[in-house]
Amino acid sequence: MTDARPMSNALSADAVAQFARDGVVAPINALPPADARQLLADFERIEETRHGRLSGLVRIKPHLLLPFLWDVVHDPRIVDAVASVLGPDILCIGCSSIDKPAASDGYVAWHQDATFWGLSATDGATAWLALTPSTHESGCMEVVPGTQTRQLNHLDTQDPQNMLGAREEVAVKVDPAHARPLILNPGQMSLHHPLVLHGSGRNTTAQRRLGFVIRYVAASVRQEGGTATLVRGCNLSGMELERAPEGEMHPDALARHSDIVRRAGRVIRNGKLAHLAASSAKPVDQS
Repeated sequence: MTDARPMSNALSADAVAQFARDGVVAPINALPPADARQLLADFERIEETRHGRLSGLVRIKPHLLLPFLWDVVHDPRIVDAVASVLGPDILCIGCSSIDKPAASDGYVAWHQDATFWGLSATDGATAWLALTPSTHESGCMEVVPGTQTRQLNHLDTQDPQNMLGAREEVAVKVDPAHARPLILNPGQMSLHHPLVLHGSGRNTTAQRRLGFVIRYVAASVRQEGGTATLVRGCNLSGMELERAPEGEMHPDALARHSDIVRRAGRVIRNGKLAHLAASSAKPVDQS
């Protein structure tokens, strides 16, 4: 049954219109600073148990392994804002931590999220929740508003400093003068459309830049071969639904997660091959 309760953290009409026009809205006050500090402490506690860093396994859909992140993905203070732009039926197709250590060389090339996702439609909104200050100097996300109207060609950069999983980059020149930096304090978040152009620079500060990113789609959207978490309302996609972890890094959850990660990897690989094949068959869109 669709949730009919009032949404206490719903976006204003102006913010909803901005998301439709620009493909992004920020900043949104999602969590109080104290809650953001606690979430950061929880991440650091997990890191301490895993040799000081989060493994690649834990960074992919970690809400299926860590109950506190399952709660964040479902937190109404976040989901209410998402529902303002996606409607009452919502799936989560993925989440991850995005960490730029202090004074590090990692960057995120200009790209559109949905390029390799294999979605039946791009009705989605990614929530980027800051756990540490996200500033120009620390390599905050930047977006080019209004670029969510169509899919652009992407290339494989093969650059190990490009933090994107497929090392992709949009095959057009992006004018930085058109970009908008999304400066966020801990507990604030941005919402961006799966097709809006965005990227981020290097962290030149003495503090890490850590964000928790949740990829939501309308529950009518299907990702062929993938799985999803039902966040609110009804699963209209028919996709196989994921389960909450029985406990922190529980053996049963780990076994399920391993299979889900393999399936997610196939979705991205197939999407990349299909996109690159289609891109090579037509001229690069320079608009």
